[in-house]
Amino acid sequence: MSRLVLVVDDEPLILELTASMLEDLGCEVVTADCGADALAKLKADKRIEILITDIQMPGLGGYELAEKAKRERPELQIIVCSGRANSENGLPLLRKPFTQEGLEIVMARTTGL
Repeated sequence: MSRLVLVVDDEPLILELTASMLEDLGCEVVTADCGADALAKLKADKRIEILITDIQMPGLGGYELAEKAKRERPELQIIVCSGRANSENGLPLLRKPFTQEGLEIVMARTTGL
């Protein structure tokens, strides 16, 4: 059974590439280009198990999104990604730029995938 992952990034190329990598790992993927859209998708689809979000986005940033998402869905597994920022709040960090193998390692450690 595939896992449903919500990927959030305001950079279209990174969003598309990350979604493609996750699909190659056997995941079903939903994408959002901003935090507000991501929250709406989380509320609309209770099957989403994993949230992967960029930290630095205009408007609702990744940490604020993670906090709101966790309040709404405590069981949600969250991974943050960034090329510059460090992880806060003990959330797993996927450092940009990342490879398919790097994504696979973080997914295995965080979600058991």
